[in-house]
Amino acid sequence: MISKQEILTDMRKKDFNLKEIDRIVEMAWEDRTPFDAILFQFGIKEQEVITLMRNTLKPSSFRLWRARVQGRKTKHAKNRGEDVKRFRCSRQRGISNNKVSKR
Repeated sequence: MISKQEILTDMRKKDFNLKEIDRIVEMAWEDRTPFDAILFQFGIKEQEVITLMRNTLKPSSFRLWRARVQGRKTKHAKNRGEDVKRFRCSRQRGISNNKVSKR
């Protein structure tokens, strides 16, 4: 398995620490967090998130995540309804490391 540090060098030399990588993985698993929010907060595109997930997760976990995300309207801001204007569920506890939620 590839280490998280090796993933960092593959992703256009972005300087992510382990805490940021864990947050990206967490945001990718969340149903209501669109890829646009990850792009806005961390500057990585959907394909780079997929690569990060492929290299970070176990193969079986990656397959589960891809099956879950593929075709999900809430993961793509363009496909979301006009009434959804937040990145997370209103019932979700606040996340202290999320820069977007502090605005």
